[in-house]
Amino acid sequence: MNTQTATTTSALMPPLRRPSRPVRAASRIVLTGFMGSGKSTVGPLLAAELGWTFIDLDAEIERRTGLSVPQIFSEQGEAAFRKEETAALAAVLGRTRTVIALGGGAPETLGNRLLLEQTPATAIVYLAAPFATLVDRCTAQSTTIRPNFADPAAAQARFAARHPIYNRLAHVRIETDGLTPEDSVAAVLATVAVKSSPA
Repeated sequence: MNTQTATTTSALMPPLRRPSRPVRAASRIVLTGFMGSGKSTVGPLLAAELGWTFIDLDAEIERRTGLSVPQIFSEQGEAAFRKEETAALAAVLGRTRTVIALGGGAPETLGNRLLLEQTPATAIVYLAAPFATLVDRCTAQSTTIRPNFADPAAAQARFAARHPIYNRLAHVRIETDGLTPEDSVAAVLATVAVKSSPA
């Protein structure tokens, strides 16, 4: 897929520029990005603006399994979590007029990428920001360091590995550094055409 960049790319995050292409009218918008990118904040605002439903994929997994994401990881392991993640993603992609926020690691799974790429009328938006900005946002949101940022070097390596995946998968990349959540919503709406009636 080709990525359309909505704003200037920071030098701290490789742009990985690709030729732009228009995003066709979408029946669902999928938000992807690393922890701290704003998916769980921008998603509900975007859905409200559109009059659509918002679904956080991790919350959907918890609803389906009756377990928290940390519980699934600790009791059943990552492989079991990824299996549940793919099943939940397949289910929610069957809905229209929906904004879906993916977990940060969801695009790493080939099956998830294929589901996203092969579901018609799906616009995939990468909410991007430099690693330092993501850390600052997560620090500001909590008095405790999130487990994924407990080892800064490992977290930065994970971010560096995921950034090209997010970029390749997305139709649109929104550079959110310096943007308010409302600004990010406006940037998505300015770049993605949505269907006015259910598909």
